[in-house]
Amino acid sequence: MASATERDVKGGDKTDVGANTPTSGVKAGPTSRKSPSSSKEGTEVSNALRTVYQRAVEEDIPAEMLDLLRKLD
Repeated sequence: MASATERDVKGGDKTDVGANTPTSGVKAGPTSRKSPSSSKEGTEVSNALRTVYQRAVEEDIPAEMLDLLRKLD
């Protein structure tokens, strides 16, 4: 009788089939294709996120937070 390692090397049992092999029965998900409108929406979302991030970076740190940070030093 062959060991589990030998079966894996030789091709193994049907139970040894991985999820990425054609005989596993696992089907790939649908191919995602962007429509022109979703690309435009994605650009708008990207720009909105950049704007929010930039505003957060430029925002002053509240005095209470600075006091707490000084106490940690």
